[in-house]
Amino acid sequence: MKRSEINNAIREAIVLLDKNNFKLPRFAYWTMAEWKSHANDIDILRQVGLGWDITDFGSGEFDKIGAVLFTIRNGKPGCDGIGSPYAEKILVFKEGQRLPIHYHAIKTEDIINRGEGTMEMLFYKRNADGSVDYASDVEYFSDGIKCTAKAGEPVYITTGNSVRLDPFVNHTFGAKKGDGPLICGEVSKINDDLTDNYFAEPTSRFADIEEDEPALYPLCNEYETLVPKK
Repeated sequence: MKRSEINNAIREAIVLLDKNNFKLPRFAYWTMAEWKSHANDIDILRQVGLGWDITDFGSGEFDKIGAVLFTIRNGKPGCDGIGSPYAEKILVFKEGQRLPIHYHAIKTEDIINRGEGTMEMLFYKRNADGSVDYASDVEYFSDGIKCTAKAGEPVYITTGNSVRLDPFVNHTFGAKKGDGPLICGEVSKINDDLTDNYFAEPTSRFADIEEDEPALYPLCNEYETLVPKK
């Protein structure tokens, strides 16, 4: 991805969140100068990966595969007392944009439609060998109500409603075409993007960045390079 594309995606996300009266923590809006002035105060942010996360998952097609994510709170696996013992994210999708198919081995998560468009979600079971089961029905819970979906059958979640995703359930979700952009919330166990994402599609968790302009904000995996400790 180009840095200009990342910068623009963040600007658009902030406008959409403001429109829906959803404010992020103060550091979401810091200028690069402010980030550098706080370089020695953000150890928790560094350790648990709080902040902006814009990625196309290596697809090269950000309008189709990707999202703007912001991790609001998180902890560190196996390290009690660092951050929170749970995680919360906000995800902003362009119309028709989605995440790659994946599952988690540890994390249970609730995915909530927080505003704007309709969330489209697809489920698949996991075969014993780790591959995707494209045939079996999947049971899931939506706001405590037990539901069943056919493998790969779109499930539409409207504003205020949510889906619980249990470990080893393959899933993909994003903004339904024709209904505009989408704001999703995620509430979960501690989020570990480095070891607890198992993708069924070829992916790279973080984007390779072409530096065609200065960074507007650092991404959560760039603190060591863009905001080094003094």
